[in-house]
Amino acid sequence: MRTDRHEGEAAVAAILEAAGVADPAAARIAPLSGGTYNTVVRVSLADGREWVVKIPPPAGAPGMSYERGLLRGEATFYRAASAVGVPVPEVVHAVFDPAPPVVPHLVMTARPGVPWPEQTASMTHDEERRLRHEVGREVARLHDVTGPGFGYPAQPLGPLSGTWRQAFTAMTDAVLADAVRYRAWLPETPDRIDATMGAASDVLDHVVRPALVHFDLWQGNLLLDGEPGSLALGGIIDGERMFWGDPAADFVSLALFADIEHDTDFLAGYAAAGGQADFGTSLRLRVALYRCYLYLIMLVEAVPRGYTAEHAAWTRETVGPELEAALRDVARLAGASR
Repeated sequence: MRTDRHEGEAAVAAILEAAGVADPAAARIAPLSGGTYNTVVRVSLADGREWVVKIPPPAGAPGMSYERGLLRGEATFYRAASAVGVPVPEVVHAVFDPAPPVVPHLVMTARPGVPWPEQTASMTHDEERRLRHEVGREVARLHDVTGPGFGYPAQPLGPLSGTWRQAFTAMTDAVLADAVRYRAWLPETPDRIDATMGAASDVLDHVVRPALVHFDLWQGNLLLDGEPGSLALGGIIDGERMFWGDPAADFVSLALFADIEHDTDFLAGYAAAGGQADFGTSLRLRVALYRCYLYLIMLVEAVPRGYTAEHAAWTRETVGPELEAALRDVARLAGASR
């Protein structure tokens, strides 16, 4: 477990006891890598159950405004997704405002499989196509879930909004304010980015239903189970970045640094399960706005995460041009829509 967060087997043991485990000391605890915000461990219980425990950073630790209460959002995501049969972890125990010595935490079941990138080398083209079709079907089922309002369920930026334009504007404003607060590097000034995105905000009024959005559906959060040749989607994990909003927002991480319109297998599966993706000007403009939002997060979070100089340079060199391209797309498509 990371040494700068609520780590230590004692903390995990207290969580397991709160979750009803009779003998926490008998559990095997192993840290999981890949996360950059929460501390995550896998717990193997004596009775054979496999759990994952997430613990947020301590209060006052550096972070972005939208990240307050992330675990509440993750628990919301899993409960909503499991209700429609999507393969996600089951919430076992969740406490967000505990009394000491227990720290805030989320306990969930471990899903079978390994992250998609670990299977890429052994995957045939036909199998990849079949799996992308399967992912499309599951994402469409996610998007069929309707929330109580627009925005983050933990309400880090204020109450849920009645319109998507109001919610997304608050989300973008918060990230740009974080950029100023942390003096994060951006390829354009925050004011110019705000002006470009704000000039296109009327397109957000085309979204009238707050759908369940994961917003971090890159392949590392898709687990594949089975042997090469017979792989299946074992789970969709790490739903902590979720919000209630435009389902099209998920198209960005599903095709990170690429164009979802080229992923015909995903789109076929998405349509087969009832997903709507009419790539006219409105949808393309909204996707461009969500690309801007995601790339802003990726650039700004480098500061509170304390990236190494090498990692920060890679982020600037890789994400910076993508943000510039997305901003150009917003300006071009906004002009075409008028």
